[in-house]
Amino acid sequence: RDLSESLTDPLILPLDVTDDGQIASVFEQLDTNFGGLDFVVHGAAFAPREELAAPFVQTSREGFRLSLDISAYSLIALARGAKPLMERRGGGSLVTLTYLGSDRVFPNYNVMGVAKAALESSVRYLAADLGPSNIRVNAISAGPIKTLAASGISGFSSILQHYRDRAPLRRTVETSEVADAAVFLLGPAGRGVTAEVLMVDGGYHASGM
Repeated sequence: RDLSESLTDPLILPLDVTDDGQIASVFEQLDTNFGGLDFVVHGAAFAPREELAAPFVQTSREGFRLSLDISAYSLIALARGAKPLMERRGGGSLVTLTYLGSDRVFPNYNVMGVAKAALESSVRYLAADLGPSNIRVNAISAGPIKTLAASGISGFSSILQHYRDRAPLRRTVETSEVADAAVFLLGPAGRGVTAEVLMVDGGYHASGM
C-alpha cells in the first residue's frame, strides 16, 4: 500500500497464488490494461508456524504440500501466465526471492529450506524453458531482514546478530540493497543474466567458521 500511494492511478489486484483461477484473472486484467508485461517480482512464501517450530522430521504431509505450493510452485504458475504477455514485448524478466537456507541447515527454517531449494531449482528450469523467448529468470538470495515472514522464525534476532558477527561487511543487508539488486536483474543492465541466484547477504555465504 505504501508503494501504491506514490503511484499515479495504480492497479491493485487481489491474488491467491494457490488459486489458478485468480492467477488467470490477474494476467487477463494486466493484458487488458497494459497489453503486455515487462517483468514479474515473485515474493510469495509461506510455511505453517507449527512446521517451523517442530523438529523437521515431524513435518506433516499437508504442511509440506502447502509450503511448496505457495513458496515454489507459485513461481511456475506466474511464469506460465506471464509468458504470452512478455513475448508480446519481445521478452521479459522474472525475479524471485530465496535464502541460504535452501543450501544449508538453519535452526527452525525446516520445510521452508526445502521449499527454497525447490524454488531455486525451478528458477533454473524456467530459465532454460523461457530463454528462447528472451525471458530471463533469476533469484536473489538476501540476508535476513526483519519482515512479517521472518517473524514466524524462532530466534530470528539471534540470526541477525550472527550475520553481523560473521558477514565480511559486519552488518545485515538493507531492503534498499535487495531492491537495487532486483532493479539490476529486471532491467537492461542485467540482460545477459539468467538462471542465476544472486547473493545479497554482505558476503555471509562465503564465510567459513
